[in-house]
Amino acid sequence: MPVIVLVLTIPLLTRVIVWQTQKLSNDITSLSPEELNTEQQKIEREISGLDRKLNAKRPTSYYLVINSASNEFALYRGDKMIKKDKCSTGSYILLKNGEQQQWMFKTPKGEFRIQGKTTSPVWKKPDWAFVEEGLPVPSANHFTRFEYGVLGDYAMSLGDGYLIHGTLYQRFLGLPVTHGCIRLNDENLALVYSSLQVGSKVYIY
Repeated sequence: MPVIVLVLTIPLLTRVIVWQTQKLSNDITSLSPEELNTEQQKIEREISGLDRKLNAKRPTSYYLVINSASNEFALYRGDKMIKKDKCSTGSYILLKNGEQQQWMFKTPKGEFRIQGKTTSPVWKKPDWAFVEEGLPVPSANHFTRFEYGVLGDYAMSLGDGYLIHGTLYQRFLGLPVTHGCIRLNDENLALVYSSLQVGSKVYIY
């Protein structure tokens, strides 16, 4: 996946500034005023260059940034933050079904696009959902695979089975408890659903 420039540039800018400040501090006694001014201008040019790269990468329409370490999301429109709040992402629990099957419940990282949008989504339970509950795995389209109302009012697909959706367990928001999908509360889900369109970018780190 491409490097997520949007979420890495601010820390990078900070490191550049800190490094340059330390360098100047170490060399301050040996710099003349003219040399000090030259160094300052060099730093300003580097920061301006990084700002230009950031602005070139930033979408002008709505996009979503997911911090899977802190379990937070931020909805942006261009450079303006619209909403920031808690979400839930993958638990990193490993589930095994004998020696032949295993699943790691993690949220993928990288740059994604909304592949599709659904209202009143129905969850088609994958094999691991039955294994997790200690139940026999039914046939591909058995009626027990289909559950209504567990994903909230809306779902947005990121591809490969990963969704942004709602949850019945809103008290767990802010914790890494999902099987890889991104969960939002009802209010935030409605906002994100109405803001993002098919093709809108989602950055996960």
